[in-house]
Amino acid sequence: RMEGYGYYTLPTGAEYRGSLWDGMFHGKGELLLPTGGGYRALWDRGVATQGKYTFADGLEYDEEKWRYCDGYDRRFYTEICSGFKPPGVPQLANLDPPKIIPEDCYDCGDGFYDPKTRAVVDYKHKFLRNADDDEHEWILRTCRKAWDITTENKPKP
Repeated sequence: RMEGYGYYTLPTGAEYRGSLWDGMFHGKGELLLPTGGGYRALWDRGVATQGKYTFADGLEYDEEKWRYCDGYDRRFYTEICSGFKPPGVPQLANLDPPKIIPEDCYDCGDGFYDPKTRAVVDYKHKFLRNADDDEHEWILRTCRKAWDITTENKPKP
């Protein structure tokens, strides 16, 4: 069995880097996800006892002090870090400029959703999951659509 410090790639594409004992994550280690995020934790026989998740853009998740995108502050993380754009220049997603959504699809945050196939693919069009009824309804109700009309900031020559 694996022991000591090492790297292990899971079938999902996630990679663990850290201490191993008796074939399990044990001690300090980080689980790096294919989406760019990661979970740095202290592991005990394969179970994370304490840790912190960091999104691909650097935003850290804190279960007790989570204030991102709550009812009081609706800014995107890039707006928190870099400030607002000038008046009249919209920011429609955390990524700026936002991804171009394929025709008849929705941008659901971690990829694109096609309501005809009910499949979510990442931004490189690799399959992520099939949406259940609840996720399907949430995406249709709240996410950006390919056919949304947006205004662009076109500076004067």
